[in-house]
Amino acid sequence: MNRQPAVADRFYPGTHAALNQMIAGLTPASSAEKVKAISLISPHAGYIFSGKLACETISSAHIPERVIIIGPNHHGLGARIAVSTSDWDMPYGIVPIDMPFAQALVDCSPLITADEQSHVREHSLEVQVPFLQTFQKNLKIIPIAISQISYSDCQAVAEAITTVIKQSEQPPLLLASTDMSHYESRASATSRDKQALDKIIDLDPSGLYQTVVKNNISMCGFIPVTITLLVSKQLGATSARLVGYTDSGDTSGDLNQVVGYAGFVIT
Repeated sequence: MNRQPAVADRFYPGTHAALNQMIAGLTPASSAEKVKAISLISPHAGYIFSGKLACETISSAHIPERVIIIGPNHHGLGARIAVSTSDWDMPYGIVPIDMPFAQALVDCSPLITADEQSHVREHSLEVQVPFLQTFQKNLKIIPIAISQISYSDCQAVAEAITTVIKQSEQPPLLLASTDMSHYESRASATSRDKQALDKIIDLDPSGLYQTVVKNNISMCGFIPVTITLLVSKQLGATSARLVGYTDSGDTSGDLNQVVGYAGFVIT
């Protein structure tokens, strides 16, 4: 059975027509040349909150036919490091899993499991898919949902992903899905998030991991971002450009309880 959408009609429109209309409104009007990125970091809240920044981030890069999407497992279901191997049924149509790549990941590391339960309710990867489909009509995905793991496990997972990528004739894009600080005042969230953003800009995965843990920053996807930074550096990344930083207060008007959002392009 194909994976069914978990948050269509809640985080984003659930029909093709309505989704088209919304993404058209979120897509930047500028026609700047798209960069060839190694990886992206994109927020995953409802489109009314973070969709504009997510779309700006994803639309700024060339999207190849294969994308590894790495996001946090918010619900704690299933395996700790879980690759989905069922095709995804989305409002824009079926998105196939790149099965050879997914199987190669499972074969490459005992930490990585083929598991659907981790993905059934998870939104962090799903909300990225319509944007990717918009800019790549022949999209195949490798979705990886990750629970809390140690830094050494992050290194091991990154090594497996890097190994499989280097064996590929056409390297996939990596997309790490994360929001930043949760339910703090705008002033607090902005200040605390800057500590994490600075580590991403410095391409410092260890520093990011330690900073988030030490300072108890409620960045839900810091582990997917840590892994993405590790892989990106192994693939030769030299620059992380901050596309933008914002928070939910811009939409809700509530500046006392915001969620922060950031977008990055890594080359």
